[in-house]
Amino acid sequence: MMAIRMGATGIGLVGPMPSGPGIIPMDKITQIARAIPPHINSFLLSSETTPEALVEQTRKSFCNTLQIVDELRGSYDELKAALPNIKLVQVIHVEDESAIDRARMLAVKVDALLLDSGQPSAATKILGGTGRTHNWDISREIVSSVKVPVYLAGGLKPENVTRAIERVGSSGLDLCSGVRTNGRLDFLKLRSFMESVRHKIEQQNRRENIA
Repeated sequence: MMAIRMGATGIGLVGPMPSGPGIIPMDKITQIARAIPPHINSFLLSSETTPEALVEQTRKSFCNTLQIVDELRGSYDELKAALPNIKLVQVIHVEDESAIDRARMLAVKVDALLLDSGQPSAATKILGGTGRTHNWDISREIVSSVKVPVYLAGGLKPENVTRAIERVGSSGLDLCSGVRTNGRLDFLKLRSFMESVRHKIEQQNRRENIA
């Protein structure tokens, strides 16, 4: 609720993961999702890789958006048919320039992409919450190459969010570790982050009005 009061338009709820911070038991995810106001998007972050498991988890969660953090081993059409009212967001882990082709291929199958700094090829998969940035030039190329909304994640914090907005031009921002202290959401860090975002958006709007 603090995040919503600060201006967040979506809340991410992290299901079972092989690694990373912020994992929430599924019964708690459902409880939180039911409490989120209708105008706020609720994202279920899932590491499941089959349509069957994703459908089952999403239905239990009560979330209105499914964020697939790993590679889907199955059909997006099957997911859409089973979850017709759920938005699908596919995470692209930007490890190198191969992410550009992968993003272009998947953009036509989902409602949005999210660019993160995980390492799914690691011995223990890293699927988010790294606190690390990636090559924003690659992210910018992806944003300009696809027609769906693209969200930027990975190491975003008050100190770099302005540069991220300028460099990438994404549709939205996904943040986690950069606004936490000792594993908990930090009011002062979140306020500083949101103030930086608002200031940058106001600057951009002024420039557009002048132009």
